[in-house]
Amino acid sequence: MMSIKQVIPFGLGVVMSAAMGLAQAASPSPAGAEVSIVSPKDGEVVTSPVKVVFGVKGMTVVKAGTEQANSGHHHLIIDADLPAADLPIGKDATHMHFGAAQTEAAVELPKGKHTLQLMFADGAHIPHAPVVASKKITIEVK
Repeated sequence: MMSIKQVIPFGLGVVMSAAMGLAQAASPSPAGAEVSIVSPKDGEVVTSPVKVVFGVKGMTVVKAGTEQANSGHHHLIIDADLPAADLPIGKDATHMHFGAAQTEAAVELPKGKHTLQLMFADGAHIPHAPVVASKKITIEVK
């Protein structure tokens, strides 16, 4: 049995671990699974809003919160590197979530060069293992 001196630090450790968002188990991805940006093409000059079309092979697109093998939803990473593979993907201006099982989006971007990359994640927004991500492309908004 733990004494009160042991329980308090243990409890604080559990709370701190949860608050810090420590690594969570990733859902497995099947061999050959891939995502791609169908449109726009790498190097393309576009206008805003940019129609981004998502492609997926070997997995099923489902709504966030769905627990189903070999499935998940898209996240569009804009002007940033891929996030950590063992944590839920954040949601901000550079990490767009498409948890309603969308396969395309109209994205408002300011004029200039931008990078786009897709990352597929499970119902809890955690990337699969191995990671299923597209090639990073560069576009220019006129």
